[in-house]
Amino acid sequence: MRREEFAASCKTLKVTHGAVLDYPDGKLYRQDLYRVVCDVTFHVRRFRPHVLLAFGPEGGVTGHDDHSMASVFATLAFNWSARRNRYPDQLKDLAPWRPQKLYYATANFALPDRQPITLSPASAVIDIGQHLETKITAFKAHQTQAPLWPLFESHVRQRGNQEMFHLAAWVKAKPIPRETDLFAEVSE
Repeated sequence: MRREEFAASCKTLKVTHGAVLDYPDGKLYRQDLYRVVCDVTFHVRRFRPHVLLAFGPEGGVTGHDDHSMASVFATLAFNWSARRNRYPDQLKDLAPWRPQKLYYATANFALPDRQPITLSPASAVIDIGQHLETKITAFKAHQTQAPLWPLFESHVRQRGNQEMFHLAAWVKAKPIPRETDLFAEVSE
């Protein structure tokens, strides 16, 4: 069911390539870190993204355990996908790949009645005004998450037309700029 929801959400967002890894929902903290990062690294090398987006290690505004672990896995894959000494067996069919930027999704609020979280400061604020309704529709494709729809929608609308991100890693060794484009200073 969750795979079908993901596919429906991707269709709404016009995502042409999506992948669902085969790990149990709500139990990522129990998985073998090296194995999961291997899987994520494989997809980074396969898709070859210039920019990688993830939750922050706090788990985003929900502080969800799976979101926290997804952050850890994505951060390691970001750093390891360019290295020849990490998962060298993948390099028979794939080349190392180095994404140029890693962003953590962040916000300027926390959800009520949750465990405390500490969000990273925003270094990029993106105007999503014309895409807000599409985002809400894509989230609602996840029927199993229906009890969360009102909370999600109220907080998304509270943010208005802005998405916030924290530039967590960058191949350029210089101060983090204030950005309005996640692909600023990214080269082909």
